[in-house]
Amino acid sequence: MEQNWADLSPDEKREVRFKRWLSPSGVKFTSPEAKKAYQERLTRLISAIKLEEPDRVPVMLPPGFSAAPCCGITLREAMYDYDELSRVWLKFLNEFETDVFTGPDLVFPAKILDDIGFKTFKWPGHGLSPDSPTYQYVEGEYMSPDEYDILIEDPSDFWMRTYMPRIAGAFEPLKMLTQYNPLVGIPIGHLIPYGIPDVQAAFQAILAAGREGLKWAQTCMQCTQIMLGMGIPRLWGGIAMAPFDGIADWARGTQGAIVDMYRRPDKLIEAMQRITPMTIRAALEAANASECPLTFFPLHKGADGFMSQKQFETFYWPTLKQVCMGLIDEGVIPLLFAEGGYNTRLEVVKELPRGAVVWWFDQTDMAKAKEILGDTACICGNLPASLLFTSTPEETREYCRKLIEVAGKGGGFLLTGGAFIDQASPDNLRAMMAAAKEYGVYK
Repeated sequence: MEQNWADLSPDEKREVRFKRWLSPSGVKFTSPEAKKAYQERLTRLISAIKLEEPDRVPVMLPPGFSAAPCCGITLREAMYDYDELSRVWLKFLNEFETDVFTGPDLVFPAKILDDIGFKTFKWPGHGLSPDSPTYQYVEGEYMSPDEYDILIEDPSDFWMRTYMPRIAGAFEPLKMLTQYNPLVGIPIGHLIPYGIPDVQAAFQAILAAGREGLKWAQTCMQCTQIMLGMGIPRLWGGIAMAPFDGIADWARGTQGAIVDMYRRPDKLIEAMQRITPMTIRAALEAANASECPLTFFPLHKGADGFMSQKQFETFYWPTLKQVCMGLIDEGVIPLLFAEGGYNTRLEVVKELPRGAVVWWFDQTDMAKAKEILGDTACICGNLPASLLFTSTPEETREYCRKLIEVAGKGGGFLLTGGAFIDQASPDNLRAMMAAAKEYGVYK
């Protein structure tokens, strides 16, 4: 009789998720060889996550937008033409060998951004040069300090009636809606604003954006299924954020959040605690739907020098740890992308359970990371994007050799870039895989 999920330990739940990951449902492999390659690559990665020695160091070519220029189109073309997006992604994966990769989901559908009047991004041809290789976030204070109580009381209502009308022009009429009261049995008063022409126009724009979003999502899903069928596992099944980043990135802005740490620390902490269970729930739903047990966390504001160690331990780490533990308890593995340097944070973050997370480092000293976290967590990263773009294959190969020598001892290491890349030398990408095969063999 199958054991009840609730009765399983976190380690047992993780093993169940690993088995599902190794045998993904609905995937049509192109050949028996592709199926074998998928399982070999994924077994290699799972061994590294479990701090064991696989046959060799697994490799992930750094994700980002480099598939577009490497395959002859601009990022703008990829953002507006979903068929082209899928084509170049699959062409890239056919031309470059890698053990694991990510789908095209981070190449956002620009037509939606155009149609809803999105204000917090600039992208090629919209605020940036048409041939820009990347897009940019527009920093701003999109929530005022006196709105903490509104956010804390009802985050969903705040998102719908306050936040979205500020960051997307098409949503502006939604501020005329009333707050929903779950105890009202006859919601006539709540329905009246939906008769206002501007509100109806807003919902028509939202419906159109939803239809466009579905086209983009279906293309991304089909591309990912083909990628899996080729025998290439994907690295993550969902994305989450540290609660501090959720507030500081999207709502208060960097400056506002820094001020809040001094002027209203209790409200900042209460808001982060309020969104923590919602973050956990959303990440679990994504992991369950994708059958991929890793959840990607881009950690934007916890780096060395951004805040003091005391501030990190007071504002950043506690709720991030709660989110991580909420996922770990359900067998999901946080993939923590520590942007910038985390050299002063390593002693704090090592308290997470053994073999339950992956730390992806940008500029952290990998020797120090291996020394402090090597018995606790799989580590990866630190290969500079600038090196992959400007160096020679020999220099790339040598850098990879040193990384493997320092961080790959005893297993628990994935070779990849320290950051997402917009452009890279094709020869340097090939040099990464060559280095792993030459220097990263364990047995």
